[in-house]
Amino acid sequence: MTNYDRIDFSPLLALSDSEVVTHSPVRDITLASGKVLALITLDNGRDHTRPNTLGPATLTELGATLDTLATRAAAGEIDAVGITGKQYILAAGADLSEVSNVGSVENARLIAQLGHHVLGKLSDLGVPSFAFVNGLALGGGLEIALNSTYRTVDASAAAIALPEVFLGIIPGWGGAYLLPNLIGIENALEVVISNPLKQNRVLKPQQAYDLGIMDAIFPASSYLESSLRWADDVLTGAVKVERKNAPGKIERLTKWPIAIKMARGMLESKIGTVPRSPYVALDLLDKAKSGTKAEGFAREDEALASLVTGDQFAASMYAFDLVQKRAKRPVGAPDKALAKKVTKVGVIGAGLMASQFALLFVRKLQVPVLITDLDQARVDKGVAYIHDEIGKLEAKGRLDGDTANKLRALVTGTTDKSAYADCDFVIEAVFEEVGVKQAVFAEIEAVVAEDAILATNTSSLSVEEIGAKLAHPERLVGFHFFNPVAVMPLIEVVKTPKTSDAALSTAFVVAKGLGKNAVLTADAPGFVVNRLLAKVMGEAARAVYEGTPVADVEKAFAPLGLPMGPFQLIDLVGWKVAAHVQDTMVRAFPDRFYANENFHELAALDAVVEKDKGGRVTGFTKAAEKVAKKATGSTPASAQEILRRVQDGLAQEIKLMLDEGVVPEVEDIDLCLILGAGWPFIDGGATPYLDREGASERVFGDTFHHPPIRGIA
Repeated sequence: MTNYDRIDFSPLLALSDSEVVTHSPVRDITLASGKVLALITLDNGRDHTRPNTLGPATLTELGATLDTLATRAAAGEIDAVGITGKQYILAAGADLSEVSNVGSVENARLIAQLGHHVLGKLSDLGVPSFAFVNGLALGGGLEIALNSTYRTVDASAAAIALPEVFLGIIPGWGGAYLLPNLIGIENALEVVISNPLKQNRVLKPQQAYDLGIMDAIFPASSYLESSLRWADDVLTGAVKVERKNAPGKIERLTKWPIAIKMARGMLESKIGTVPRSPYVALDLLDKAKSGTKAEGFAREDEALASLVTGDQFAASMYAFDLVQKRAKRPVGAPDKALAKKVTKVGVIGAGLMASQFALLFVRKLQVPVLITDLDQARVDKGVAYIHDEIGKLEAKGRLDGDTANKLRALVTGTTDKSAYADCDFVIEAVFEEVGVKQAVFAEIEAVVAEDAILATNTSSLSVEEIGAKLAHPERLVGFHFFNPVAVMPLIEVVKTPKTSDAALSTAFVVAKGLGKNAVLTADAPGFVVNRLLAKVMGEAARAVYEGTPVADVEKAFAPLGLPMGPFQLIDLVGWKVAAHVQDTMVRAFPDRFYANENFHELAALDAVVEKDKGGRVTGFTKAAEKVAKKATGSTPASAQEILRRVQDGLAQEIKLMLDEGVVPEVEDIDLCLILGAGWPFIDGGATPYLDREGASERVFGDTFHHPPIRGIA
C-alpha cells in the first residue's frame, strides 16, 4: 500500500502560486470536564462569497498543524482535536482552479495522495477527532468530516454534498471508501452518484443526520457551544455514539452487490455509457465493501488521477466556469442603473405557461402580478392554479403561512385590459403566431405608460416583427423562458435593432430577480437553444424518414452524451411546438434545416412514441407508425453517418451564428445549451466536444477554442 509519508509533494506547491490559502489556526478549549480540545478553525481570510477551499498549500499547512497536534496528544497535552470553519462555511472542497492546472498524470495523482495523506491524519492523531460542520461542506469539505472520528452539524448549514461526479471526477479524498462503510451502500449511492446527476442535488443538515453521516445536529444559535458540550460528553462516556449503519451492522454479501447492479442498470438507462465518472464512482463503491482503508484510498488515487487528466473533466471545468462566472456577469448587458423599477407585473394570458410565469414573478419579485384572458372562467382557473401552487409550497415548508397569504393577495386576474395601466413590465404568453402577438401588444400599448417594458416569450418568431406595429417598438424585448419555467435556469434576452438600453437593462435586472441566468442574443430565428435543438431534431427526423428505425436513431445520438435522445426531447417539448419550430427554421434556412409535413400529422396524435421504464424512447406507437409510413423511405442511415451529420451540422450552425453575431462569443452558445437544454458538463456544452471530435476542423478548417479544451492524459 502507498506510504504517503515517503512521497515528495513539493511539485504541487510550485503549481499553487495563485492559491487563496485557507489557514488552520488552533486554540485550546478547556471543556467542562477539564479535558482539553484543540480546535482548528479553517479560514481563508475572505468573506462568505469566497469559501474556504483546499489547495496544495492549504493541505500542506493543515498537515503540519495536525502533525503538531499528534505530538501534543502523545505528550498528554490535549484530549481531543476539533475542526470547524469560518462563519457559514467549513470548506467547499478542492480548489478546482488548482486541480485543473495539474499539468501531468503524476501531479494529478499527487493531488489525490496529498488529500489522503493530510485528511487521513484526522483518524490517526492518538486522540478522538471531532468535525464540527458549521456550514457549507462540499467534496473535500465533507471528506474532512468523514475522516474524523465524530461529526456534528449546524442545522442551518447551507449544503452538504459530494458533487464530484457532476464535475466529471469522483470523491477522491476518502469519500468513495469511507461513506458506504459509514451509511451503507444504498445511501452512499444516493449521495455519491444519484444526487450529483440530479442537477447537483445537495443534502440539508437534517438529511445528512438522518442518513447517519452526522452523529449529532444542533441549532445555529448555540451550535459550537452545543457541539463542544456534546464532544465533552462523548469523551467522558456520558454519551455513547450509536450508529445504525456501523460497519458491523452493514450487510455486505447480498444487499451490496444487488444495489450496485441496480445502480448500474439505472445509469445505463438514464445517462447511457458516455460519462466516465459515474461508472468509476460505482466501481469504487462496489469495491469498498471489502478490503482495508489503505486499499480503498489507493484505488481513489488512481481513479482521480485518470479522471482529472481526461477530456471530460477539462470540458466540465470549462462548463463550471461558464455557469459560476460568466452566467453571473452577462456579456452585453447594459448598465443596471438604466433599468426601470418594476413595481407591478402584467402577464397576458392565463393558461398553464402564463400561470407559471405569474407564479414565478410573484414568488421572486413579491410585487403585484396581474393576469388576463379572453373570459373570466380562464382567468379564474389561472388564479386558482397559482393559489394552489403557493399552497403546495406552504405545505412543503418552503413558504411560511404569512408569506403564502401575502403572495396569494398579490395575484389578481381580470378580463379588463385597463388594469394593465400601472404595470411596469408586461409579458405575453399567448399563441405562437405573429398576428396574435401583434394584436395583444397593440391593445396593451394603448393602456400602459410610455416607459413600460413589453416582453415576448416567443420561442422562435422574430421579435422585431412582433413589435412592428407598436408606436414604441424600442420598449419591446424578447424574454424567452424554458420549460419547466420554475426549474430551467436560462432566459434568452433578445435584442432587436430597435430595443432600447433601458428595456434591455430592465430585462436583465428582472431575470436576475427571478433567480435566472440571462444571456443576450440577437433577434435571429430560433435564437440560440431552439436553433441548435432544431438542428438535432431535424437530423433525427431526417434519419427516420429515410427509413432508420426510431430506436436506432436514438442510439446513434448516444455519443453526444445528451440527457435524453432526440425523440424523447421532442416528446418533452411537445410535438406541436417542435413541428412549429422546425417550420420556422426551414423557412429561415431551407438549405440547412430539415422538416417534413408528416411531422404535423404526428403532432396531431394523442401519443407518438413508446418508452421503456427509464423514459427512453423505444419506437413509435402503432398510430404513429401508420402515419410515419406515408413519408418513410427505404434507405436507412448508419449510426456513424447520423452522428457525423449531427456533429457537422452543429459545427456549421454554431460557426454561422458566431459570424452573424447572434451572441457575443462562443462561450455564450455553450452557456445557453448547458442552462437551457441540459447539455452535459462533460461536453462543455457543445463546442469543446465538436473541437475534440474533429467536426469543427471538418466544417471550417479550424477549432472554436484555441487551444482546444482537452485533457492531458
